[in-house]
Amino acid sequence: VVTSQATPPVRHHAEALGVDLATLTGTGRHGQITRGDVTRAAAAAGQPTVAATPPREAAPAPAPAPAPAPTGARARISPLARRLAAELGVDLARVHGAGPGGEIREADVRAAAGSPATPEPSPPSAAPSALPAERNERATIAALMSRSKREIPHYYVATTIDLLTTTSWLQKVNRDLPVTHRIVPAAALLRAVALGLRHVPELNGFWLDDGFVPGDGVHLGVAISVRNGALVAPAIHDATDLGLPEMMAGLRDLVRRARKGRLTRAELMDPTVTVTDLGDQGVEEVIGVITPPQVALIGIGRIVERPWAVGGLLGVRPVVRMTLSGDHRATDGQVGARLLALVDELLQKPEEL
Repeated sequence: VVTSQATPPVRHHAEALGVDLATLTGTGRHGQITRGDVTRAAAAAGQPTVAATPPREAAPAPAPAPAPAPTGARARISPLARRLAAELGVDLARVHGAGPGGEIREADVRAAAGSPATPEPSPPSAAPSALPAERNERATIAALMSRSKREIPHYYVATTIDLLTTTSWLQKVNRDLPVTHRIVPAAALLRAVALGLRHVPELNGFWLDDGFVPGDGVHLGVAISVRNGALVAPAIHDATDLGLPEMMAGLRDLVRRARKGRLTRAELMDPTVTVTDLGDQGVEEVIGVITPPQVALIGIGRIVERPWAVGGLLGVRPVVRMTLSGDHRATDGQVGARLLALVDELLQKPEEL
């Protein structure tokens, strides 16, 4: 297998995870190597996981200072460090690389952003409500969201979706399933979003180097609340390839591992679009902030019963409010509205999800 059988984003992903593409057999169309192939290979090789709150490691012995890069030479930058710098708004020209030959690595970028890779422990007298790890998480989120609102020209569109057909169909399906395998409406909403993005790919990808880079698949970042209100958004990879039961299983697995701190680095770095569902918090509408370098965020509120007119007849139906925050550099409101309309249409035929 040659590396030409992988798209540039997949090659970038493989380099970040240390996977040799020449050793892989692609499962994509015409043998193309997909992001999922790379992720699975990294996991099989024993890739370390990333905990929601990483434990402190013992301080390493002082290392000799790296040799300075030749005058006028361009500093080497690892792909992961370049991606993280874009997310945190760090100017790489001002970062000192501590790697071999002055290479800039992830830890160097985090240090420059005020976000050390290993948080310091609290002294015994510290107040329990202000642990350094928590402050570090909030500081990282604050820096990222500040950059988002500062640099991304957001636009917003929203719609209210009638879920009577979907919820009624799920009730029938769940009667024949054990409790541990029953499908909740959130899985159907995620599945509809994934299928909609397959038809509106302009909203699935990244804004990099003043241009849009499409994702190599639909990797849904699902916002999950973990310890002490911290938030992570790991990816459900290749969501368009998953049926509704598989989507439910993937969602359940992500939530379980996120709350135990057992997510992989690939899951945290890979989302091509983020979905924030705050329905379980009682929120009826979510107008979110895009996570750079992504170009869209979908917000889902609580399913509520509301008066609803169909064919001139008024009744009470379960409805949900869905919003889309889009990056005006990549798309406009017409594209965002097209995605929401497709999601609505798909949810009226749940048996086809």
